[in-house]
Amino acid sequence: MELIGKGGIIMIIILLLSVVATAIIIERFLFFRRIRVDEENLISRLKSALKKHHYDEAINICENNPSPISNLMKVGIENRSFTQSEIKDSIMSAANLEIPHLERYLTSLGTIAHISPLLGLLGTVTGNIKAFGVLGSFGGAVGDPAVLATGISEALLTTAAGIIVSVPTVAFYNFLVNKVNHIIIRLENRVNDLVVLLGKE
Repeated sequence: MELIGKGGIIMIIILLLSVVATAIIIERFLFFRRIRVDEENLISRLKSALKKHHYDEAINICENNPSPISNLMKVGIENRSFTQSEIKDSIMSAANLEIPHLERYLTSLGTIAHISPLLGLLGTVTGNIKAFGVLGSFGGAVGDPAVLATGISEALLTTAAGIIVSVPTVAFYNFLVNKVNHIIIRLENRVNDLVVLLGKE
């Protein structure tokens, strides 16, 4: 609490941003854990059902294994009576709807990662202004430099806090963006596989 008091309002903002960033990271990890499925097993089961023309069973498999992949599979199966081009268009439209769910809150996380050190620097600048202001109020004949040093050290606390918040946030942001990109690439590959599979029906 003492450090928060020394850092002032800027320190409070940085701490609030750290709480928001932590909440976003936890929510995203829980989301990706929830949508994780054994894709190869899922595709194998769907192929088996489709070969037998058990379309209701295939749709049930998709519904019981909710994930971006299964959602695309379900759309493709429901539009199986159309041409391959129409099937692909419908699946691509569904894929475009999945992407916002995958990228949810990532923009906010990236913003926090970038502005935290800037807020820290802002706190340092304002803190130094106050420190020099206090020094100036004593006139030019201050014999104890500790007055200035104390003010500057307190001002630097916000910079440290901003960097401490920013570094792990940037790391998690890059990890999550990379994970989303891999999922999107897999979705694109699965679209082509599904179109070929349904085209044989």
